[in-house]
Amino acid sequence: MKKRRPKNFIKTTILFLIAMIFAVSFLLPTILTFANSFMTEQEISSNYGVIFNDYSSSSNGEKKTTSYRSETVNLKLIPDKVVGTQYETVLLKSPDYLMKFWNSVLLTLPIMIFQILIALGAAYCFARFRGRLREMIFFLYLVLMLMPYQVTLVPNYLVANKLDLLDTRWSIILPGIFAPFSVYLLTKYMRRIPESVIEAAKLDGANEWQIFRKIAIPMCKGPIASVAILVFIDYWNMVEQPLIMLSDSAFHPLSVFLSQINQGEIGLAFAIATIYMVPPILIFLYGEEYLVDGIAYSGSVKG
Repeated sequence: MKKRRPKNFIKTTILFLIAMIFAVSFLLPTILTFANSFMTEQEISSNYGVIFNDYSSSSNGEKKTTSYRSETVNLKLIPDKVVGTQYETVLLKSPDYLMKFWNSVLLTLPIMIFQILIALGAAYCFARFRGRLREMIFFLYLVLMLMPYQVTLVPNYLVANKLDLLDTRWSIILPGIFAPFSVYLLTKYMRRIPESVIEAAKLDGANEWQIFRKIAIPMCKGPIASVAILVFIDYWNMVEQPLIMLSDSAFHPLSVFLSQINQGEIGLAFAIATIYMVPPILIFLYGEEYLVDGIAYSGSVKG
C-alpha cells in the first residue's frame, strides 16, 4: 500500500483546521444564544454589562430613549446556574410572544408554498417555450430579482394601499408569492432536463400537462427543496416588510420583536431567539439531502 506523502498530509491538516475555525465561528453565535437562554437575569447582566442605557422619562410624559454603550462582555458557554425561567415566561406567562411566532408562520408558509407552485408553472413555460416575448419577460424577471427589496417597497406599498390591503397579511403575502427568485432558479434547473426524455414522453402520447406533472416536477425534487429552504429562511427573517405594511403590532412576526430588544428583555430575547431558530434548523436538517442533490443536479446535466 502506498503511503500518504507528508506534504499532502500537512496540506490536508491545515485545510481541515481552517475549515474547523470557520465552522466554530459560524456556530458560536447560535451556541451562545442557546446557552444564554438558560442563564438567570443576574448572570446575563454580569456577563454583558450595561449594554442598554435607558434614560428616565421626563415629567411631561415623553417616551424613554435607548442608546448603546460599548463595554467589555464575558462570553460564557456554560451557565453558572441553569434555569428555565425565560422559557416559562415565553411559553406560559406571555402569550404575546407565541402569537408573534404564529404570525411568522402564517406569513412565511403561504409565501413559500404558493411561490413555489407559481414558480413551477412559470419556470416550465420559460424552459419549454421559445420566443422573443418569452426572453423579454424572463429578462424582466432578472431585473426584478437583482433589485433590492427596498427599491420595490414603495411600489408595493402604493399598490397595497390602492387595493385596501394595508394592515392585512395579504400586503406581505401577495408580493412574496409572485417574487421572481424561485422562477429564475427553477427555470435554470428545468432547462437542464434532457430533451430526449421529453421527446420520448411525447412519443408515448403524453401532453404538456402530463410532461410537467410526471417528468418535470419529479426531476426537480431536489431544486424544489432547495428553493423551499431558501425562500423559507428569507421570509422567516423579514423585518422591513412588516414594519412598513403592518401598523398594528399585533400582526408583527417574531423577527420584528427580535430587532427591537429593550432593557430587561435581554434574557427573554435569548429564549425567543432559540425558539425562533428551531423551524429553520429543522427544515434544513430535513431537507439537507434534497438541498445537496439540488446543488449537485445543477452541474450534472447539460441543457
